[in-house]
Amino acid sequence: MRFYDSRPQYDLTYSDVFLIPSRSEVGSRLRVDLASDDVTGMTTPIVAANMNAVTGPRLAASLARRGGLGVLPQDMDQQSLLEAVAWVKARSSRFASPFLVDADLRVEQAKRMLPPAEGHGFVVQDAHGGFVGMLSATVLSRALDDARLGDLVHGDQPVLQQSEVPDAETLFNALHDRAYQLAAVFDGDRLLGTVNQKQAMRSTVYRPNVDAQGRLRVAAAIGINGDVAGRAEAFIAAGVDVLVVDTAHGHQIQMLQALEAVRSVSKTHAVVAGNVVTAQGVEDLVSAGADIVKVGVGPGAMCTTRMMTSVGRPQFSAVLEAATTARSIGAGVWADGGVRYPRDVALALAAGANAVMIGSWLAGTIESPGVVERDQTGRLFKRNYGMASSKAVAGRFAKLTPLERARKSIFSEGISDSKLYIDPLTPSSEDILDQITAGVRSAATYAGAGDLAAFRERATIGIQSAAGYEEGRALPESW
Repeated sequence: MRFYDSRPQYDLTYSDVFLIPSRSEVGSRLRVDLASDDVTGMTTPIVAANMNAVTGPRLAASLARRGGLGVLPQDMDQQSLLEAVAWVKARSSRFASPFLVDADLRVEQAKRMLPPAEGHGFVVQDAHGGFVGMLSATVLSRALDDARLGDLVHGDQPVLQQSEVPDAETLFNALHDRAYQLAAVFDGDRLLGTVNQKQAMRSTVYRPNVDAQGRLRVAAAIGINGDVAGRAEAFIAAGVDVLVVDTAHGHQIQMLQALEAVRSVSKTHAVVAGNVVTAQGVEDLVSAGADIVKVGVGPGAMCTTRMMTSVGRPQFSAVLEAATTARSIGAGVWADGGVRYPRDVALALAAGANAVMIGSWLAGTIESPGVVERDQTGRLFKRNYGMASSKAVAGRFAKLTPLERARKSIFSEGISDSKLYIDPLTPSSEDILDQITAGVRSAATYAGAGDLAAFRERATIGIQSAAGYEEGRALPESW
């Protein structure tokens, strides 16, 4: 990456910069290879942040199926986290994880699980786990709240056998020819998952992020306090592919000690650590055992660190410096936070990030852990909150004495409650991923790059005023 004119004398964030087009011989956006070229195996450079309201097992599986990686949060108790890892590892790498519901479940309860979105729905089972049928989520918008889901299943059921659809093109054609909006896929009597036409199409564009056994990859976060080595050992044994040693201020002695503890368990397992914003921070964490360093202090949508403490750094400059240093010593970086649009993801990758970590953007999706709620105007949303907020702190330190919890609450930072509205046209994390990767692929072709390594090399960055940034925004209404 190079600056178009002179290098600035001040730090920059994503809104301060733009990509200048160059001569290109990349004829098709679909030819751009988005593999992250780090130790995580990602074929799509997007990581779901280890936030309680963002990444649960369902979202982690969904993202890995499209080449990314989800990081399960450290606030989950260890047993729940181990069970979540096992759940992800057992999911299909081809078909979506089904929303399994009992036939006696009422519509009112089902509405808190899924919005009435086309192409999504439930697999209804009887009390013994037998298949009753498929139920489109759109039915929820016109059914009575006290109706049983089992009573709403009618007619011939959209069912496919895996042997009928051995590849993505055959799968798409089968769904299209039979006019199936959503189908259950079986291997004999065993349910593998569900699929809609858009998901079948995506299987021709994305490659799943899978381990050596063909199972979806998953990451898990561990803090820097307590029995770090013990947790690392348990997670590795459970099948966690990437350990993320995570704390708000990653450039501290406890982080270095935690990394040493993790490396005492395994010298070879993939380890990510952070967060930092300087070259020295990257060098110290890599020296202590990190393969990848998370970069970003204060840019997140739920974070108030910069306003509370003045601590942080504009994200584009932080990523650029950290990535340059990491690459020189054989490590990588994840750009963590601050992305609002696909352009920001493209700029982070141009600055040298191997992948970009996203939080709030994914919180208002079908696959995130929250329940679906409705505001006074009827719009559907899920709740989100920062991981240093008073809400997160209260849960994290629930086992402490009341006095200790009260003392901890003084230092909480971040928003404790935010509504993330569900877009009825793009309600899935896969829809968000489509938007992001379409933007990144296009950005790469403008730079004349066929993969991310070439994108980092060829990207030419200009600096703009606030008016320049505003000029690039679309106008939803006439001026």
